[in-house]
Amino acid sequence: MTKSDSLDRWIQDTYTLSLPADAQEEVSTGSGVPVEPLYESGESCDEKLGRPGSFPFTRGPYPSMYRGRPWTMRQYSGFSTAEETNARFRFLLARGQKGLSVAFDLPTQMGYDPDSPLAVGEVGKVGVSIASLRDFESLFDGIPLNEISISMTINSTAAVLLAFLVAAARKQGVRPDQLRGTLQNDLLKEYIARGTFRFPPEPSLRLVTDVIEYCNTELPRFNPISISGYHMREAGCTAAQELAFTLSNGLQYVECAVERGLDVDSFAGQLSFFFNAHNDFFEEVAKFRAARRMWATLLKERFGAKKDAAMRLRFHTQTAGSTLTSQQPDVNVVRVTLQALAAVLGGTQSLHTNSRDEALSLPTADAALLALRTQQVIAEESGVTQSIDPLGGAPLIEALTDKLEQAARELLAEIDKRGGALSSVEEGFQQKQIHRAAYDYQRAVERGERQIVGVNCYEVEEEATQEILEVDDALAEKRAEEIAAWRAERDKGACKSALAQLGQVASGTENLMPFILDAVEAGATVGEVCTELERVFGKHAPASIF
Repeated sequence: MTKSDSLDRWIQDTYTLSLPADAQEEVSTGSGVPVEPLYESGESCDEKLGRPGSFPFTRGPYPSMYRGRPWTMRQYSGFSTAEETNARFRFLLARGQKGLSVAFDLPTQMGYDPDSPLAVGEVGKVGVSIASLRDFESLFDGIPLNEISISMTINSTAAVLLAFLVAAARKQGVRPDQLRGTLQNDLLKEYIARGTFRFPPEPSLRLVTDVIEYCNTELPRFNPISISGYHMREAGCTAAQELAFTLSNGLQYVECAVERGLDVDSFAGQLSFFFNAHNDFFEEVAKFRAARRMWATLLKERFGAKKDAAMRLRFHTQTAGSTLTSQQPDVNVVRVTLQALAAVLGGTQSLHTNSRDEALSLPTADAALLALRTQQVIAEESGVTQSIDPLGGAPLIEALTDKLEQAARELLAEIDKRGGALSSVEEGFQQKQIHRAAYDYQRAVERGERQIVGVNCYEVEEEATQEILEVDDALAEKRAEEIAAWRAERDKGACKSALAQLGQVASGTENLMPFILDAVEAGATVGEVCTELERVFGKHAPASIF
């Protein structure tokens, strides 16, 4: 019996038995042609490719993939006030969304209350304004926190928003170990590409590690970090750079947690990733597959991970906002559909589809609904969920997967040579690489070497008017009044004492999460917690990389 025959026999005799019952149901195409759960050829099924749910997870993190359960449709929402965002959440949940993803405004992201001079002009503009526990409770009013998965796109203030979530859950009678969701909490990519940092890199890494350690013991169903390539891709990096820089950051976080004394097999299964789905369809599919294979191998080789759960890379995907155009915005629906399909064929665990009007403003309700419907059509009508990793083994896909991995490993080796992700970030290595890639891309567009429909080809003279969502500038004054009322009502002595205790602990090495939780439950605001931490940690002032 050949190796190929042996493998085919294994699949026939064993694989189907490992699938959940709902994944074994017979399915067929619209013409009635039966579709098997998994297609394999002996020639293509080697150790590098593997099988779905098995090391190195190239073909997917779980054996049954979408045959067992589709990806989570998690639309990113947040604007103006907690009450308005709550209404949008209810709107989307009522129409089939399965998870909530919160967008916060810039003051919240950077740790400033809405009445801070540094918040002027930004309150509620790119997300919801959250400063107090009352705000957070309003955000999830009427939404059972133990029944819905919650993702929060927050980084510098991630520990504070997680504390709000735990405190709000307690008020609902929900235990921390019942909470499901993801905290972005990825500070390294902020220094590389996004810029919503508050503290210097080293204390920021301490906060990230504190959250990982806290969730490992208190919130076992919650992902304490979403290691994010998305924002680096939005800043202009290539697919290979997105792979290398994201995984390098992930390795740095794992190293910090291991140095803290955590067992890699106990916490690495809670780590999640966040990737961009860009326009180059087959390259994007290959990128996702390469990411799984690389992460599994790196965790095994560098940290001695043994459990599948620790080596299994799970990721959320968002379609590429940087590809959306203000010209002919309805064409963005086509771009988003192709990008979403690439994410699904690449095996994403959850997905956000951008709205057609996001190059103009925050999305309207109608645009957000159409973006959700795009995912639902892919899931329910396209047939792509019928087979596990349907592109696996295709010569183009496997060749691209190999080449992306090779290019990413070369970049990883360069980062290692420079002392790892943190040292390379402080040196500006990743930043320079991204700036060069973004420059080269823009030059190609301007020269007409890259075609962007509606921008440098197939242009029209007149654009149709389109409704856009506008945020009332009076919101800032309203929010300032609300936070002043909150401060007046709370127990000032208890709040002051909790903040003082937090500052004292921040000067040492103890995990800060319990003390941040004490502070927010005593009424401290996001700005007050961050001001106290800044007093100890200092404020980051990035050096020029040019």
